[in-house]
Amino acid sequence: MSLLQVRGLSKSFGGVRAVDGVNFDLAEGELLALIGPNGAGKSTTFNMVNGQLAATAGSVKLAGRELVGLKPRRIWRLGVGRTFQIAATFASLTVVENVQMALLSHHRQVFALWRPAASRHRVQALDLLEQVGMRAQADRPCSELAYGDVKRVELAMALANDPKLLLMDEPTAGMAPRERNELMALARRLVVERRMAVLFTEHNMDVVFAYADRMIVLARGRLIAEGSAREIRDHPKVQEVYFGTGKTFESTAP
Repeated sequence: MSLLQVRGLSKSFGGVRAVDGVNFDLAEGELLALIGPNGAGKSTTFNMVNGQLAATAGSVKLAGRELVGLKPRRIWRLGVGRTFQIAATFASLTVVENVQMALLSHHRQVFALWRPAASRHRVQALDLLEQVGMRAQADRPCSELAYGDVKRVELAMALANDPKLLLMDEPTAGMAPRERNELMALARRLVVERRMAVLFTEHNMDVVFAYADRMIVLARGRLIAEGSAREIRDHPKVQEVYFGTGKTFESTAP
């Protein structure tokens, strides 16, 4: 049985239907890429799964539990983690303090001020940083980190609630090629080790074809194709709407 089931998901803004009846499944231990040209409805679909946007119609179920109509905080507590296109960390806090804040939120202790925050969940925070390769920089301010390392810290924060499903919005945006590959290799390892499902959006096709188990493709709000890298690469409709007639996926390589 699929961990995530999306059925008939739609979103209208006034008279414009940005997402139109999208269906897909995602299994635990699977890394699924959501791709498409600009304006295809990727971000809208992504944000409806997370509860950032309210769906006009349709269903999003996590392990059989309906998510449509729930607030993002409630969805997070049900086991859905998220990273953002622009990394969301507290620059004034240290690396470990950022992860501790995520753990405090997970344990509903953000407003419990009778114990110093610096003493809470530090061991667990350090363990999460170890998993993402940031343990050695635990006590550095986030403001001093390279952008790729900030992304790793954000990933550790997203893992603080032990998610069943991780949503990664443009995870490699702004990163150099080596950083991109290192981050996605890390995500792949976590998927295997934790039996976690990952849904990610990504513009870099090299990343998508190298790391995704499967892909779904949107165009003008509708799902037009899904399948393996080979199936998507050779799909004539995908080539037509994604790159224009006569172009192929290989043309995206730098």
